[in-house]
Amino acid sequence: MQHNIVKATLLAGAALAALAACGTETREKESRATKAAAVPAPPKKKQPVQGLPGMPPVLDPKDVYAADRPGKLSPVVKDFPSRVYVPNTESDTVSVIDPKTFEIIDTIPVGRQPQHVVPSWDMKTLWVNNNRGHTLTPIDPRTGKAGKEVEVHDPYNLYFTPNGKYAVVMASLDRELVFRDPHTMKRVKTEPVTCYGVNHADFSLDGKYFIVSCEFSGELLKVDTERMEVVGQQKLPFDGAMPQDVKISPDGKKFYIADMMADGMWVLDGDKFDKPKLLPTGKGCHGLYVSRDSREMYVSNRGEGSVSVFDFTQDKLTKKWQLPDGGSPDMGGVSADGKVLWLSGRYDAEVYAIDTRTGAQLARIPVGSGPHGLAVYPQPGRYSLGHTGIFR
Repeated sequence: MQHNIVKATLLAGAALAALAACGTETREKESRATKAAAVPAPPKKKQPVQGLPGMPPVLDPKDVYAADRPGKLSPVVKDFPSRVYVPNTESDTVSVIDPKTFEIIDTIPVGRQPQHVVPSWDMKTLWVNNNRGHTLTPIDPRTGKAGKEVEVHDPYNLYFTPNGKYAVVMASLDRELVFRDPHTMKRVKTEPVTCYGVNHADFSLDGKYFIVSCEFSGELLKVDTERMEVVGQQKLPFDGAMPQDVKISPDGKKFYIADMMADGMWVLDGDKFDKPKLLPTGKGCHGLYVSRDSREMYVSNRGEGSVSVFDFTQDKLTKKWQLPDGGSPDMGGVSADGKVLWLSGRYDAEVYAIDTRTGAQLARIPVGSGPHGLAVYPQPGRYSLGHTGIFR
């Protein structure tokens, strides 16, 4: 009997010890789990954007304009004098304005019907698009002197692929996208299009495609950059649409396309290339220009003499600036310090300088007849995609 009691006692003690050990192990596991939870997980590394081969790396996947901060001039352009180059389509000249004095300091004769002044990909040359003269006039931004004209047929507008491999001529009346050598302008490939009036474009965040507006048929194209081929086409859902300028959002998720007949911007998912939505801005919506901090976009409304301000974060229009005495604000650009928006007055033979903080008109400068795609130069950025200055 006593033997059985001792045996039972030993068994009970062993069971209690086992339970105690089990409890200890559980507490230790819980303690280890708590400590593990308290240690922050290592931050996820940003996956670099796999861009178009040969394209400079994307600095910030959330801001395609990260290189365009105020005064952040490339070593290539930092010593160029600050000027505003205004192509006068009916005078066949380029007016050169000193932005400090708001005065014209030179008038450069060029070819017939100059439409846009376009910075080259390497930012060393400004190309004047003499649309009906079928030539490009190079201007050296260091000296302000024009060089020998280069024969290029129907150069309404001019862009450059993000890797600098090709110039892309928007041959509006020829109904072609013409890929050329970016230096000699020798034709490399011609891509015929079925829409009418190709005129403006912008590239995706990774540079692998670009969206083109077709003014006279109210259509959009999606073009594969490397293949140099149209891979998508759609008619805008508005009778009589006339799309103009094209600009990508800082995060690369949306494209905005100005439409002068729909009186607003089309908002498009470029990757999906599905049906866009219209955001009304004002009569004759025309040019689109991103602020130096990538927070806002200035939208010129040519038909009513105003500028609408679109806030990217709020995804809405927040202000509208009316030009005193009206006007026809068209194409232009933002000063290197981001403080002044420059726009041509297409039907008023003048140029407007607008304070980007207040919307106040700083100057109204008489120029030649039919001023159009003026270039503010130099501007921040590592390379140019063309038009009047799209920099990345």
